[in-house]
Order: sequence, then C-alpha cells, then structure tokens
Amino acid sequence: MASDETGGRRMKLGWLAPLDESASSGTAPRFRDVLAMAQAAEDIGLDSFWLADHFFYQPPEGPAVGQWEALTFLSALAAITSRIQLGPMVAATAFRNPALLAKMAASLDEISDGRFILGIGAGWHEPEYRAFGYPFDHRAARFEEALQIVVPLLREGHVDFTGHYSQARNCPLRPRGPSPRGPRFLIGAKRPRMLRLVARYADAWNTAWHTQPEQVAAAWSELLAACAEVGRDPATLELTAGVPLRITLPGETPPSDEKAITGTPEQVAEALRGFAAVGVRHVIVVLEPDGLDGLARFGRVVELLDQDS
Repeated sequence: MASDETGGRRMKLGWLAPLDESASSGTAPRFRDVLAMAQAAEDIGLDSFWLADHFFYQPPEGPAVGQWEALTFLSALAAITSRIQLGPMVAATAFRNPALLAKMAASLDEISDGRFILGIGAGWHEPEYRAFGYPFDHRAARFEEALQIVVPLLREGHVDFTGHYSQARNCPLRPRGPSPRGPRFLIGAKRPRMLRLVARYADAWNTAWHTQPEQVAAAWSELLAACAEVGRDPATLELTAGVPLRITLPGETPPSDEKAITGTPEQVAEALRGFAAVGVRHVIVVLEPDGLDGLARFGRVVELLDQDS
C-alpha cells in the first residue's frame, strides 16, 4: 500500500464524527458543536475528520433518524480549520449529478487549500432514495458511469461522456482548486464489481467496519485480485479501514459489544497497532461515547500511538 506522510506515526488517524440525531436526546448537533469537534480533532493531532453522507436513517421500527447535509457542513469546516483533512464517508454519487459533484469537490479543494478528500460510493440505504426521489436500481452501473464523469473532470478538467444513466457533454471544470490533479479519491466498496472500480480509479480504498486486523487482511486479498485483473499496482493504493471503538475509563464496566473494540486507551492503542501491522495506512474510527467526550478519550490513544514513532 502507498505510504503517505503521517507526521511520524505508523498510520494516519481519522474520526467519523456524529452529524445525526442522537439516540439519547433525539436532536442533531448544531453547527457550532460540529465545528468544536473538528477543531478539537485538529488540536489533538488527528489527520482527518469525516462526516457521513446521509439524509436520514430509517430503522426497522420507530421514526426516522435525521442528519445534516454533509458537504454543506464540510464546506463551512474547510473555511475555519487549517490543517486537518476533511471528507465525506462516503458521498453517494446518486445523490448529486456527477458533474455537479465534481464542481463541488473542486470548490471544496479550493476552500480547504487542498485538504479535501472525495470519499465516494454507490450508497446503500434504500429509504433515503425513495424519499428524495433518487433511483435505487443498477447502483453499481450508475456508480461506474458517475466515476467516468467525476474522475476526468477533477484530474484533467474536462470530460465528454454519454452513458445510459449519466451525461456530461463537452463539459469543462473551471476554475480548479490548488491540487494539480484534484482532490484524492477514496472509494468505499466491498463487492467484486465495485472492487474493480476501486482498482481502476481510486487513490485510497476504505473497508469497514472491522474489529479484527485479520478481517482487513482478508478484504485486502480480494482487492489484490481486482488490482491484478485491471493491471493496477497495489502499492499505489492506500488501504484505509473503518474501526468502531468503545473507550473506557478506570472504574467503568462497559456493556459487552462484539461490534466494537472495547477497552482502556492502552488496550485500544494496542488493538490499533494490529491494523498497522497488516498494512493499514489510515484508520478512521467511530467512537463510543461520541462527541467531545469520546474524542477526549481517544486523545490518550493518539498520544500512545505517537510514542511508537
């Protein structure tokens, strides 16, 4: 996997921060709260800050859980933060016209002075599509066509494409942001057809959500096969992994949770070292507790991992 500068630590550390209505309070964070989280993440030395691209989540029972629009919030954060990388985890290409998405990404690249990462995927939560009037069929085919518009627009500044689902005819992208080939592309994907698209187009690949390094290693072997199929050198592709964490303090007895790595900061740091050992170059975590409380606990994990460098 490609190795980017991480400030001395073995792998970059990112946080998928909450943007949705809290299960306990039923309210979403205000922008000032999200800004405080982004600034605190920057202060403790995190490399990246991510927001989920959803409109709402509809559980099997009960009311929908809403959230703010991610790219709008990222634009505001890009203007106020100064060092940390920012991105959606991950933007569903079906939610925005592909050429418009490229235009938005170029603008975010400019506002952030090159710190924006375009995380993209095909989307998965069908109730959002139905409610907002987006087609849910042939998602992989639609995603592939979207990439054939977004990628050349951001990397070359022009595209002329007519597909079955999307078109961008003799389309220029002007002006362009400070990144010579546009922002980096991170694709979240897991199925064979989507993995081939990762191998063909992405700068980074995200596999999520995992609690064991062995799970990431197994997924990476599938991507290696896709790279071989399309002739991609896997050393040019950054491996990123989404990892759920539940960080405890002395005296706390957390509930048993097989869906999250659970333990003290020391135990969590040791678990994350295992991900670096299998080649992960960028870990993106979700935290329990979330918000500033969880981030403060994660800060100690960051300190421990920085001591390894």
